Amino acid sequence: MSGSRARVLARDAAAARGWVQQPRDWRAVLADWPFWADPRQLPPAGSDWRVWLMLAGRGFGKTRAGAEWVRGLAEADGSLRIALVGATRAEARAVMVEGESGLLAISPLATRPRWEPSRGRLVWRSGAQAFVYSGENPESLRGPQHHVAWCDELAKWAYPQGTWDTLAMGLRLGARPRALVTTTPRPTALVKALRDGADTVVVTGRTADNRMLPAAFVAAVTAAYGGTRLGRQELDGELIEEVAGALWTRGALEACRVRSVPDVARVVVGVDPPAGVGGDACGIVAVARGRDGKAYVLEDASVAGMTPEGWARAVVACAARHGADKVVAEANQGGAMVGSVLRAADAGLSLRLVHATRGKSARAEPVATLYEAGRAFHVGAFPALEDELCGLVCGGGYEGPGRSPDRADALVWAMTEVMLGAARVGPSVRVL
Repeated sequence: MSGSRARVLARDAAAARGWVQQPRDWRAVLADWPFWADPRQLPPAGSDWRVWLMLAGRGFGKTRAGAEWVRGLAEADGSLRIALVGATRAEARAVMVEGESGLLAISPLATRPRWEPSRGRLVWRSGAQAFVYSGENPESLRGPQHHVAWCDELAKWAYPQGTWDTLAMGLRLGARPRALVTTTPRPTALVKALRDGADTVVVTGRTADNRMLPAAFVAAVTAAYGGTRLGRQELDGELIEEVAGALWTRGALEACRVRSVPDVARVVVGVDPPAGVGGDACGIVAVARGRDGKAYVLEDASVAGMTPEGWARAVVACAARHGADKVVAEANQGGAMVGSVLRAADAGLSLRLVHATRGKSARAEPVATLYEAGRAFHVGAFPALEDELCGLVCGGGYEGPGRSPDRADALVWAMTEVMLGAARVGPSVRVL
């Protein structure tokens, strides 16, 4: 893993030589999990947490982290009673106990626990015991008491709230009962509630963070799913939520994703300039109209923290890359200055300045209708832009990232120009 002590030594030859020259039990080093682990795979510091929530992509090392945490506790304290809760009993056994990163595989032979499949129980030589439970059967947790719990893939549990509540009622042994939750994130009510808990420590990780994975695998899944909702959830470990009443939904955007444009008739770059320097981003989005009469988002070239000259150069570069025949820029904030800086960057720029008289959500509604009608597509994935689109709420309002949906607004201007036309927009736009 990228941040482990082992990798730190690998990058520092002098420190590595000094470490190697010290006398040590090399067999013990192989079993020294803190030496090999990424810091995010180790228990949080301090004693004021009750839930350790690991929201991470596939292959990050969630199972190994959970198994090593349980092993360390069980070998150190023979009085412990541990709950192992999987999505199903079969998955708990196959992944948490018998899997290649499960408790049996990661335990040295001298301290390996005894597995009793018929009872669903692990017994360590120290005397500690762990019991297998299922998210399909909350009632099986009614009665047993535990010191700690390891809950795997909680987002997949059939009865998440009931299972968690019943487990929590029995998590009452010892001075500090605790639970580790290892899961690929999904925006379920329970996952969000745990994330927001005052006594929860949240760690996140990506598939690509695990340097032990084959590079070809990481490259392949990144190429296939990078930036998509599935990739952001399953590979990057992001908890992606839907906003109630949003004009765009994640599912709708996934359905409009394509790999290329059939034939381009024209390209327009939409621009939503920032009000000042170092504030909001400058939204810059290139949209093509295909000869099939449909719209295609080609690029989100938005920039942040730049001077007017800087973002004007970014606009001109985007227009040049795509052979745009027009740039449509909102002039509400900067007025004539917007046109001046853009023309200074390229005197021959075909520029249309527009003035918005309706809110961003109201202007976006006709464009969202294009998506619903199957007339607008994204060529690839644009995570930051799509997050903003999914934050625009029908009837007004914005509940996405940042203070303002600058990227989304730039898209709306470009889509309006290529698909709706100034005549269709009516009183919302005044041409300067």
